[in-house]
Amino acid sequence: MIGYYDYTVVLTYLSMLSATTGIMLCLNDIGHPYLGMFFLMFCGLCDAFDGKVARTKKNRTEQMKQFGIQIDSLSDLVAFGVLPACIGIAMLRSSIEFSIFPDFKFLHLADKSTVIKIVLTVIAVFYALAAMIRLAYFNVLEEERQKTEGGGVNKTYIGLPVTSSALVFPTILLIHIFCNADLTLLYFVFLAIVGFLFVSQIQFKKPTMKGILIMISIGLVEAAALAWIFIVMKKQ
Repeated sequence: MIGYYDYTVVLTYLSMLSATTGIMLCLNDIGHPYLGMFFLMFCGLCDAFDGKVARTKKNRTEQMKQFGIQIDSLSDLVAFGVLPACIGIAMLRSSIEFSIFPDFKFLHLADKSTVIKIVLTVIAVFYALAAMIRLAYFNVLEEERQKTEGGGVNKTYIGLPVTSSALVFPTILLIHIFCNADLTLLYFVFLAIVGFLFVSQIQFKKPTMKGILIMISIGLVEAAALAWIFIVMKKQ
């Protein structure tokens, strides 16, 4: 078979599988818009460690390294570009009955004008496009940097990393649940803002290992809170 299948790419493959599953579950007839959030956060967890795991193998060939870079970006596009956009679109399908989940309030798109429908769809598409542009652009820059500088690690990001969506959008979900209000439009506002930040020139400091662990801890707390709401709260 073509490709590579050692332990250095396992987390990237798992992230891709998780993202694809999340898209399917939040868009099909028996799914729920927020089911995709659990898979989005799992993708973020995989992404936090996939590079570090890959670098533990010292005898990787140049082809293996390039393969890892390419599949990481492709996986990130699906996980942090397409999946959040699909979750937003799924939130608009408010006519679906979700009897096994808490009673969320969603935007009744059928009651809105065609202009609003088009605008929200364009925002979701723009978000996915911005994620693709960012990933492709920095793939090119990283390849050039590796040739000229011989590696090393940058200390800042230009623009917001796509992986930030794994924390931003689950946070909106938690606010949505606890305030028991329709935050569908807020979700799309953040899709537009985050999409813009993906391709902006704004510099963000790269987190240290301590910062990464803090973000992972926040993600785990969010996942636990969502699980409690979906499983325990519904039974009450």
